[in-house]
Amino acid sequence: MSAIRVVLADDERMVRTALRAILEAEADLEVVGEAATGAQAVSVVRELRPDVVLMDVRMPETDGIRATEQILATLAPPPRIVVVTTFENDSYVYDALRAGAAGFLLKRVAAEELVQAVRLVARSDSLLYPSAVRELAALHSSARPAPPAWAARLTEREADVLRLMATGLSNAEIADRLSVGPATAKTHVASVLAKTGARDRTQAVIAAYESGFITPR
Repeated sequence: MSAIRVVLADDERMVRTALRAILEAEADLEVVGEAATGAQAVSVVRELRPDVVLMDVRMPETDGIRATEQILATLAPPPRIVVVTTFENDSYVYDALRAGAAGFLLKRVAAEELVQAVRLVARSDSLLYPSAVRELAALHSSARPAPPAWAARLTEREADVLRLMATGLSNAEIADRLSVGPATAKTHVASVLAKTGARDRTQAVIAAYESGFITPR
């Protein structure tokens, strides 16, 4: 299996150096580029087409949210973007998840947890840190609006799938839980994404929390 190609985007050189040292100690991970601003991140990612981007949310010129939006809007298939932050309840992080980031990491994360997170977002269909996504939704979601139009379009089985997605289960785990084949579970997930208008499962779960379809707490 080829190495997972990673781009690091952070305005602090020491942070990039530390992340590079941790990732490049692993045989299956390769740091292929770095960026010190959001604008540089967009340019570097477009040029190098990595599998994963570790994106600081607070950078000069263009912040990590705008950079995430630009990358996801212009690359197909896009890389998996994980935002990196100092504070887990940062509103920038929530906005980045809504913009399409696959998940987030704290800058103080342990080395082994960083490595596993990069592997997970690159090679798995599981949700990264589902409990943390739920807590962010509880902190940043406003009063519940009327049920969204997409909720009525979900079948009962698709509604079950969305709830299981929010717990962090992979397609294979969803298939096992619902006693269906893996291909059937994958089809249900794809249908959920299409009906919610979500780019990936993280966006679908955020939409489910924001709409009140799933209650964060």
